[in-house]
Amino acid sequence: MTTPVTVQFEKTGFEALTDAEGRVALIVGPDGKLGAVAKRLDRATRGAIGRALQGKAWDKLKAGDALDLSYPAGLKAEAVQLVKLARRADTAEARKAGASVGKALGEAGVVVLAAAHPRAAEIAFGLTLRAYDFALYHTAEKPAKGAVTMLVDDPDATSAKAAPLMALADGVCFTRDLVNEPANVLTTTDFAERLAAMREIGLEVEVLDEPALEKLGMRALLGVGQGSESPSKVVVMQWNGGRKGDAPFALVGKGVVFDTGGISIKPAAGMEEMTMDMGGAGVVSGVMRTLALRKAKANVVGLVGLVENMPDGRAQRPGDIVRSMKGDTIEVINTDAEGRLVLADVLWYAQERFKPTGMINLATLTGAIIVGLGHENAGVFSNDDALCNAFLKAAAAEDEGAWRMPMGPAYDALLKSRLADMKNSCGRPAGSITAAQFLRRFVKDDVPWCHLDIAGVALPPKETTLAPKGATGWGVMALDRLVRDMLEG
Repeated sequence: MTTPVTVQFEKTGFEALTDAEGRVALIVGPDGKLGAVAKRLDRATRGAIGRALQGKAWDKLKAGDALDLSYPAGLKAEAVQLVKLARRADTAEARKAGASVGKALGEAGVVVLAAAHPRAAEIAFGLTLRAYDFALYHTAEKPAKGAVTMLVDDPDATSAKAAPLMALADGVCFTRDLVNEPANVLTTTDFAERLAAMREIGLEVEVLDEPALEKLGMRALLGVGQGSESPSKVVVMQWNGGRKGDAPFALVGKGVVFDTGGISIKPAAGMEEMTMDMGGAGVVSGVMRTLALRKAKANVVGLVGLVENMPDGRAQRPGDIVRSMKGDTIEVINTDAEGRLVLADVLWYAQERFKPTGMINLATLTGAIIVGLGHENAGVFSNDDALCNAFLKAAAAEDEGAWRMPMGPAYDALLKSRLADMKNSCGRPAGSITAAQFLRRFVKDDVPWCHLDIAGVALPPKETTLAPKGATGWGVMALDRLVRDMLEG
């Protein structure tokens, strides 16, 4: 696993800047005015900083963007980075400013002068997320990222403010690691072992094996994995930081560690990215890690169904009929519509066992959601306006794109099967909606529920503001915010 970059907070001082051999980053307002320490640094560079701040390049920068001065005279530093950020900047702008520093972080490290900026903790958070680098499988030695020191007027207060954000960054990076791992490493067994290891940070973790799942009647889930050598599992993670005896909020994730499509096999082109089909389970795992690390005052249970969808002589066939834990029968039209079969059983189990106050599931469920929303927004489906609006508010606060999609009886009617209670696939039209309607059948009427289709945002084709190209960890921040706002507020 990767180790997130840590930020050390120290008292603002001139010597730390002049002694830095890596990079020096200055947080500067749009007006280009420098504080006392930055002015001394400008004099040390023979006015190079001041001249840059009066130039057209600085004027063209947007909030959070940076301008580099390479090998400035009078300093040991390899570069001075001027980062534009107003004192009244919002959260997204502050995190973007940190990301500009984190993206440029090298082995020599960086010293960041934030002084009395009120968003210093958010700057550090953005830096940590953007400095993430999944380089475990490069055989050529890759230099580790250097130390990060942030100079602030009150290190203790800033450090205390940053602590929950660093726990959140750890959860996001944990999710990214899981999604980035190849499927020959992140098997169902390895995934379960990584989650079981989080007992060390205070989570209660149970791993249910195939005999236990068979006893529970999870034949929809088990059918998906029956063609794989990797045994199917369900992992249950509990964080009980709220009032004893109170029912928990439930998070449920699809964990298909690799998806060939099964007998309804996918095209070869692009199939290598199906290592990310456990993205929903990865997000649930990252959220649970964050809650434990920051000692959240809430009761939350995270459940993930871990399977591999492979074609062999034992694999599930199109036309098979399986019985879910709920008791409903499902005609399998397309074995590549497997995620909803996994979630159906885990959703029902979560409700039967924990009687949750509400429930959110996440899944890289459909390509159709990418057709509709691209890589900018996850699709949000819900049976409860209050929960849905609370999630959308939390996602907006964390700058994680989410858009509510419709549901309704007309879509639900498309699930009708001649041979069983329902079928698992209805074809291309409204594909993401009919998938949500399928899941809705496994949610009790009195349970507030949201389904998040994250197929477009879990592994976008290019880098984002806070993440290099690869897994983003989308959803960890929004769900942590939802827990804080809804359960801890």
